[in-house]
Amino acid sequence: MQGLVIKNAGNLYTVLGDNGSIVSCRIKGKFRLKGIRTTNPVAVGDRVEFSDDPAPDGVSYITAIMPRENYIIRRASNLSKESHIIAANIDRAVLVITLAHPTTSTTFVDRFLATAEAYHIKALIVINKTDLLTEDDDLELLNAFSYLYESIGYEVVKLSAKTGEGVSKLKDMLAGQISLFSGNSGVGKSTLINDLIPGLDLRTAEISDVHDQGMHTTTFSEMFFLNGSDPKAGAVIDTPGIRGFGTIDFDKTDTGHFFPEIFRESAQCRFSNCTHTHEPGCAVREALDECRIAASRYASYLSILEDADEGKYRQGY
Repeated sequence: MQGLVIKNAGNLYTVLGDNGSIVSCRIKGKFRLKGIRTTNPVAVGDRVEFSDDPAPDGVSYITAIMPRENYIIRRASNLSKESHIIAANIDRAVLVITLAHPTTSTTFVDRFLATAEAYHIKALIVINKTDLLTEDDDLELLNAFSYLYESIGYEVVKLSAKTGEGVSKLKDMLAGQISLFSGNSGVGKSTLINDLIPGLDLRTAEISDVHDQGMHTTTFSEMFFLNGSDPKAGAVIDTPGIRGFGTIDFDKTDTGHFFPEIFRESAQCRFSNCTHTHEPGCAVREALDECRIAASRYASYLSILEDADEGKYRQGY
């Protein structure tokens, strides 16, 4: 039998069978012996084959993974495994951020966007909690942030999950697509998904007054359908909130390819293998000096190069 993995809870997977059944599955040990150097060889969004003769405890076994159209990964907390597949076969990666309470760093945003670029997944930035941005300085920051990423070519949606403003626009954009939702803890991701899918009632938590950070309310990745149980109508994959987004599987010489504005300017560099750090005739640093590349973006680019220099992350999946 075949189906779609809609939840990953440790070593147990929930699969929506093509016949509409919901089946709990485990994976055969051989999946961990095929050189897949990740913490989870099967991910939400995977198409799989599973046995139709469950074990006595009612759990079936996943016997094969269908070829993936794409996947997106992040550095795992367990470095011996190197990486964690966040989701597979997705149409869009949605990064939910906030500019206040808590503040999402541009480095985090840029690392997420670079990873989406690396795996050829269209990215969308959602700025939540705009209801908190009432002062002139706050609104100036909101407009400047939006302009920065829109000028690069990314879509930016500004909304408030608390008031509902802008949520319907986002829902229209997600229709008919499988969308990964990610973001720092505390940015209101679960509240936003509850708004998109009335009656879902994902658990939410208050922000810590001490650290201005959110508590992890999502423990495992799970797919929720925008309209009943039909994936074709669109679905969102809720993922655990993360406070950092380490990059892996990035070759130092390719890193600039994952920053669209840096890649465009690099065509004019004197050397084809320019790292944009010290070489003469570097068009990227010239564009930086002329403010055609944002200093924050260049700093994020350098931070990824530093990861490669330190050899922190060996090649992953």
